[in-house]
Amino acid sequence: MSSKATLEKELSWLPLKPSQELQVLKHRPNRGYIHPTALVETERVGPDTRIWAFTHVSSGAVIGAKCNIGSHCYVESGVTIGDGVTVKNGNYLWDGVTICNGAFVGPQVVFTNDLRPRSPRLPQAARRYRDDDWLSPTMVGEGASIGGGAVIRAGVSLKRFCMVGAGAVVTKSVPAHALVLGVPARIAGWVCCCGAKLAFEREIDTKARCEECFCEFESVGGELQARR
Repeated sequence: MSSKATLEKELSWLPLKPSQELQVLKHRPNRGYIHPTALVETERVGPDTRIWAFTHVSSGAVIGAKCNIGSHCYVESGVTIGDGVTVKNGNYLWDGVTICNGAFVGPQVVFTNDLRPRSPRLPQAARRYRDDDWLSPTMVGEGASIGGGAVIRAGVSLKRFCMVGAGAVVTKSVPAHALVLGVPARIAGWVCCCGAKLAFEREIDTKARCEECFCEFESVGGELQARR
C-alpha cells in the first residue's frame, strides 16, 4: 500500500474526506501547519507555526511565527505567545500567560492565573469576578526554559534565559539566567543563553564564561547579564 493510501486510511475516521484532509495536512509555505484534529479559533497565528493534534486555541489568543505547539494543549483567550516558542504536549495556557520569543515549555507544565481561586458561579465570590482585577499575569521571558511537570505560581516572572528544572514548584520570580530546582524552587546555579551551566571559579567572583559557546557574563544587582 502506498504512503498516500495508508495516510488516507488513517484519516478515514475524520469528518472530512481523506482527500480533503491530505490538503490540510500538506505543508503550506509561509502558512505553517495545523493538524486536522486541532481547533484553532484565532486568526492571529504567525507564519511557519505548527499546531498539532487535539490542540484547542481560543479566539483572542495570539501565537507568533515559527512556533511549535504540541498535541493535547489548550491556549485560552488572552494568552500571548511570541516567535520561535516551543510548547510541548499536554500544556494548558490560561488567560494572562505571556510566553516571550524563543522560550521552551516542557510537557505538562502547570500554569495558573488566580491567587485566590473560587468558582465564579459561587454566590459568595461572584462579585470578585465581575471584572479582571483577580487576574495575576505570568510572564515567561525570552529564551527561558521550563522542565516537564513544573508548577508555576500565578503572578511570577521567569526572566530571560532562566531555566526551571523538571518538577520544580516556582513560587516567586526567577532572575535572568538562574537555574532553579526543587520544591519550592531555589536557585541552584546559573546558565548561559545556550543552556550550559556556568561555573564561577570562586563564590565571590562576579564574572563567568561559558565553556561551550564562550559567552561572558557578569553579575549585576543579583542578576547575571551578558557582557558586551
